[in-house]
Order: sequence, then C-alpha cells, then structure tokens
Amino acid sequence: MSERIQHTFEAGQLIGLRLDAAVSETLSIPRTLAATWIKEGYVEVKDSKGRPQKSAKSYKLSAGDAVNVDAPAPRDLADIKPQQVDGFEIVYQDDDIVVVDKPAGVAAHPSPGWHGPTVVGALLGLGVNVSTSGAAERQGIVHRLDVGTSGLMVVAKNEHAYSELKHAFKERTVTKVYHTLVQGLPEPLKGTIDAPLGRHPGHEWKFAVVEDGRNAVTHYEVLEAFGPASLVEVHLETGRTHQIRVHFSAMNHPCAGDLTYGADPAISANLGLTRQWLHAFQLGFVHPGTGKQVHFESEYPQDLEFALDSLREGNF
Repeated sequence: MSERIQHTFEAGQLIGLRLDAAVSETLSIPRTLAATWIKEGYVEVKDSKGRPQKSAKSYKLSAGDAVNVDAPAPRDLADIKPQQVDGFEIVYQDDDIVVVDKPAGVAAHPSPGWHGPTVVGALLGLGVNVSTSGAAERQGIVHRLDVGTSGLMVVAKNEHAYSELKHAFKERTVTKVYHTLVQGLPEPLKGTIDAPLGRHPGHEWKFAVVEDGRNAVTHYEVLEAFGPASLVEVHLETGRTHQIRVHFSAMNHPCAGDLTYGADPAISANLGLTRQWLHAFQLGFVHPGTGKQVHFESEYPQDLEFALDSLREGNF
C-alpha cells in the first residue's frame, strides 16, 4: 500500500477551525503530528479561487477553502495486514457496501500510536477488499466509532458508494441511533443537548464543551431508570468526536464506565464495565447502489447486557 498520506478536504463544517485542528480531526492523527506536517510543508490550503493561503498551523479555515495533505505515512500506517478479530461480525454486504458490528477495542482504521485491531484490518482478514480514494489506511471508511464503543458501521466497497455515503453523512441524512447507560437520571427525561464541542484545552486526546467549538446537537430520551443509572436512547444530529460522551458528561451524567469523562469508578466496577456503556444500536441510510432505504439493528454485546441485567435485577 501507499507509504504516503494523501487526502483533500473542503472547509465545510470546519470553517473557523485552526488548520492543525482541522487536519488532526479529519485524519484522526495527533494535533502535534498535524502541526509538524504543516511546518514541513506537507499541507497546502487554497481558497475558492485556487489561490494559495498561508499554511500556518494557526490559520483558521474560511468558506471555500480546500486543504490538501500529502505527507509521509508514519511507519505504523504504511502497511495494513489482515487481522483476525474476535467478535467482529459482518451484518450485511453486497457489491457496494459492507455493514459490520464492531466490538469494543477495535479502531475504525489505523492511526499513529494505535497498534490494536481495526475495522480495515478485520475486513481484510475476512477476505473483504475495499478500494476507494483517500489515504490508504482509511479505505472505505465513511464514519467512525470510538475504540471503546461497539455497534454498527457501514464501509464503502467502491468509489461510487464511498462518494454517496460521505455525502449522506455530510448532509445528515443518515439515521444514527445509540443506546447508552448514563449515571443518574437526566432531567428532563427527553430533550436536546445543544453545546459546541472542541479540543479540551489541557488534553490532546479529550474533547469538551467550549465556547468557540463546532456546533454539536444530541437528542435523547430516557428509556429506563434504575436510580444509579439510566438507559438512554440517543439520536445524533451532528457527529462530532466523542459527542455523546462529552455532552452527557457536561450534564453531570457521564456514560457509565467512561472514566475518561468522569464516570464513577465504583459504579463502573460494580457493573463489571471496563469501557463506556455506549452502543451504536441502529443505522439507516439510502443504499448507494439501489437508492432504497436500508435499516440495520445490533444487539447489545455481552458486557453491556450484563451491566443492564444487574441493574434490572437489583444486583447493583
């Protein structure tokens, strides 16, 4: 595979974001690596008329800007090998798409510093080949789930499907329904969290509600309440990194098991959780080949079911 990261993206919803942050978020790389690439001239910015802009890490993207990245791939991204991943399942596939049920502990695609299993590697291990444009390690990936989040993902198998699905996610026509177990009882029981998200000012890998962050909207409804925790259904209007986790943490109702964003370690231990209780439960979209609406649903994995049963049976 290619030993360079080659990717072009438009400012779009990244307008106002610093160049290093935009590259970091788009390519899922550390911000420090993005800044290094910018400093070394691997990142080019042009405005809507094709005129080069100052490619400084602090440059803020404007409407019409296009960013081109052509950088040497870090060594751990230069080659992707087939992987055998326990619990990784193909829910559906045809000539255009493959829908997978991703277990926790699996990243969507390789990134610097991550040496564990990935969706891309797991698909190769099952003999599923995807071929689309963009950086080699992200072939077919049109959206992501956090490493510690389980559930449904769709991967494009050809260029047409990739383009159509990327557009669908950008235009927010994809139905994404998550179930999460949060600490306490959110009030009101049904509502919307509308709070901008951005990089946490003191932590490279964390996000937070920040005044100058990107628009983020989360709709939720409590399905079951148990006292120590509540089962909540979430519909995402936007798809920011760590959105559900950060929004509920900001409400003082962090996802159970999510120690990164303030979950109580004692509650997490009592429920047997070693990761956030968060599952991509339903996924619906217009099929890029047939034009028909398709819908998929995923059962809770064993660890999440165990925690939920403990609460339902009063064994907490």
